[in-house]
Amino acid sequence: MLLVYTHNITPRLKYVFKHICTRILGVDVTFTTKVEDFIAHDSLKMSYTRQQLGNEFFVKSHDILFEQGITDIEINVHDWENTKCFFYNGDKSAMPFDIFAASFYLLSRYEEYLPQVRDEYGRFLATESIGYKYGFLHQPVVDIWAYKFKEHLQMQFPNFDFPKKTFSIKPIIDVPCAYNFRLKGIMRTIGGVIKDVFSFKLKTLYNRFMVLFGFKHDPFDTYKYIINKQKQTKFKFLFFFLVGSYSTYDKGTNANNKEYKSLIKHIADYCKVGLKASYFAIENSAVLKKEKQQMESIINANLEVSRQSYSKLNFPESYRNLVDLEIKEDYTMGYVNQIGFRAGSCTPFLFYDLDYETQTPLKINSYHIMDYALLKHKSLLDKKKALYEIIAEIKQVNGQFVPVFHNYTFSSLPRWDGFKELFNDILNAAHGEA
Repeated sequence: MLLVYTHNITPRLKYVFKHICTRILGVDVTFTTKVEDFIAHDSLKMSYTRQQLGNEFFVKSHDILFEQGITDIEINVHDWENTKCFFYNGDKSAMPFDIFAASFYLLSRYEEYLPQVRDEYGRFLATESIGYKYGFLHQPVVDIWAYKFKEHLQMQFPNFDFPKKTFSIKPIIDVPCAYNFRLKGIMRTIGGVIKDVFSFKLKTLYNRFMVLFGFKHDPFDTYKYIINKQKQTKFKFLFFFLVGSYSTYDKGTNANNKEYKSLIKHIADYCKVGLKASYFAIENSAVLKKEKQQMESIINANLEVSRQSYSKLNFPESYRNLVDLEIKEDYTMGYVNQIGFRAGSCTPFLFYDLDYETQTPLKINSYHIMDYALLKHKSLLDKKKALYEIIAEIKQVNGQFVPVFHNYTFSSLPRWDGFKELFNDILNAAHGEA
């Protein structure tokens, strides 16, 4: 157990130390403000305060962990060996940066509470993030800093045996639309036919009729393939199905359709199933509650995991609504068109509510790559290179890799050529083959 001496034990301090020490490094941590208790402790210990007590392992603290509310903090990013960091704390500290303050800034998504430019869906842009602006978005910096902290501690306490963590994957299969042509209802099908005719999409029109009359397989119906892949790996896939109403943004299947319900139940026999909250549920807790209840009635179990439509997050309301509905985990944190680590970590962490200054029970699993982000790379070779690079970063810190693919990604549509191979590469990486 690590004992931390500090001048003030705050919720922020406890939150970030537990993420770095316990979740990443596997070491229990406790805190004291009493010098005599600190001196008496005969195992792993450090001081985290403004002034060093003696010759102990000391990290000079930044004020952010002892503040309340949100202020406009000055951030100066510096190079640090193989990575970057901020909150430089001078030569007297055992480490040149306050990694705990910097980690808190990233994990709490401090920057997303501040005024910023958003896209047409109201989403926080990757280009607005500190990680993108200073060139470290591609690294799980919080985990890298944690391992640097571990190295420094080991030099001071060479006999302490740190637990070992292993690399893992958690593949996400997002299902915004279960089928391309099937189960659309009469009015939507007629509308689709008219649109095909007036857009001169004769090939699409032909395929639509072939599927509807049972002569061809629906291109989005890739579930048999995915289930076969699930059977080949020990890591559970996580499916997110949309059950919200048809709207401008969400064009899924009617949740009352018996065949659609049967599909969700079938998938739940092999993989974990969660709710893909509709676009309007993101800002309306009553709609979210209704969708949660709908999904629970289908899977006949309590809903534990969710993911927001369009990967949209409104801080802190989106996560507060999930906490209120007792949803345990969320998989929205990430960028649709940018590979990288939105919160700077590849280890699941708890949502910290900056307005209420409290750690909540909601576990955030940030995703690191979405299939759409790979489309910007034209050749399969370039796509593979980008994929291998992100996997290598996560393997170095024994983290959890969370890729997001869609049901249609595994179709034979030209846009998704080679993506089955990329998914295989991900599964192989989990078994040490990439």
